[in-house]
Amino acid sequence: MNRDNTETLRLLVQSILVGILTGAVVGIFRFGIEKTSSFWLKLFSMAHQNPVWFLALIIGFIAVAVIAGYFVKQQPHVGGSGIPEVKLELQGKLSVKWFPILWRKLIGGILVIGTGLFLGPEGPSLQLGSSIGQGVGEGFNQTKTNSRVLLATGAASGLSAAFGAPLSGPLFVLEEVFHNFSPRVWMNALAGGITANFVVSNFFGLKPSLAIPYNHSFPIVLYWHLILLGLILGLLGHLYKIGLFSLKKIYKKITIIPSWLYGIIPLIILIPIGYYWPLITGPGNRLILSLSKTITSQGWITVGILAFFFILRIVFSIVSYDSGLPSGIFLPILTMGALIGATYGTCMVQLGLLPQKLVVNLVIFSMAGLFAAIIRAPFTAIILITEMVGSLLHLMPLAVVAFIALLVDELLGGRPIYDSLAAAMQGKNGVAKAAGREDQLTVPVYESSQLVDKKVADVDWPHNTLVKMIRRGSEEIIPNGQTVIAGGDMLILAVDQNKRGEVYDAIKKLQEVELDG
Repeated sequence: MNRDNTETLRLLVQSILVGILTGAVVGIFRFGIEKTSSFWLKLFSMAHQNPVWFLALIIGFIAVAVIAGYFVKQQPHVGGSGIPEVKLELQGKLSVKWFPILWRKLIGGILVIGTGLFLGPEGPSLQLGSSIGQGVGEGFNQTKTNSRVLLATGAASGLSAAFGAPLSGPLFVLEEVFHNFSPRVWMNALAGGITANFVVSNFFGLKPSLAIPYNHSFPIVLYWHLILLGLILGLLGHLYKIGLFSLKKIYKKITIIPSWLYGIIPLIILIPIGYYWPLITGPGNRLILSLSKTITSQGWITVGILAFFFILRIVFSIVSYDSGLPSGIFLPILTMGALIGATYGTCMVQLGLLPQKLVVNLVIFSMAGLFAAIIRAPFTAIILITEMVGSLLHLMPLAVVAFIALLVDELLGGRPIYDSLAAAMQGKNGVAKAAGREDQLTVPVYESSQLVDKKVADVDWPHNTLVKMIRRGSEEIIPNGQTVIAGGDMLILAVDQNKRGEVYDAIKKLQEVELDG
């Protein structure tokens, strides 16, 4: 076995180790949220019988806000989902210490998400995995390049374990976080994702996380519903992103309490919501599974209830997330999508334009559509819903709805939400500086790139950047000035470690297509 194969095998074994550790940690994370959620729901039930328990709810929620907020005050990157942080780390724009993030995110996430806020565990699970990947890389004294592969592998493992979706976790990291389909990345990410999912399956079983009864294919003659639904999802997804960033500005104007205690606001608002509508609290999986029963009810009153639940979910999801508590928005987005599909479908049933039995189809399609519009990862959306629902009957209509929703957001000038969150984060909370050593940056060359068909010597590379190697399929090319770059190539660049983020942005601009005229 040659040296390259030995190195590849060693990295693969380490990736499997990352998957095992991530699966165990995320399993504990999910179990903790489940038990904490049951505790608070029981307390809400007791408050119905004796109002004195409201005092316990208020004191408990304030304690959660203080503990979780203090964690964020100590380590600002513990707040939110953690996905923007992982993106910045992979771009070389951010450096954090993994263990202080890991334990605070684990405990803070369990406390916050378990209360019933409209927040999800998937983003935090991804960050937990990436922290483990970073720790394993440091433990084995890996190179910077391999450490980033392990970090990406941990992120993929965390998302796989959170959703019980061994394909969607790696795909999301490749499509949206890493933006790199390098064989080294996808092979290790897939190994970690499968391993992590195997570990959590021993906690929670192999049943799909959203096993919605689904027995009817959607007729082609009714595909006009998919187009109309995609338009609605694209518009609402775009408005959600606007609302998410607009409320952040309002939070900043609150001076009565320090910013690290903003979590008190959504937790206090949660008390009446949890008292009157306990079913709709939490990330949303309980609500999604209950929709198959709700949508069998006839009448416009059902349409009104579903629409009300959607409005409440979208508004309070924004209020909850923008408070900065450790939490994510993956599952809340899917829940909002399900409510849109249920509302639209039930409305069309009342108008006589859709059979009742097909409303559940629209619930499933809408989850993928809203995810595609907001997250801007359509392939992940399609595969994720397929894995979570446990059915292959809906790939074509899923793709139609996801594409239309994505197109609407694109035409409205939307951006991937995690790119926007990462961009807003730059320049804050101090990106750590390392010594000025040489580092490597791997860049994929897309078919539409300006680099295609250009000679290496003809490209205006960023200062102190050297093209060390070009990977073309299974071939590795040591380039010279006359080497022609082809679409699909992977460029291995030598860069100053301090300038890695700047070089990444410069190469991204080089790849943009120049429009004629």
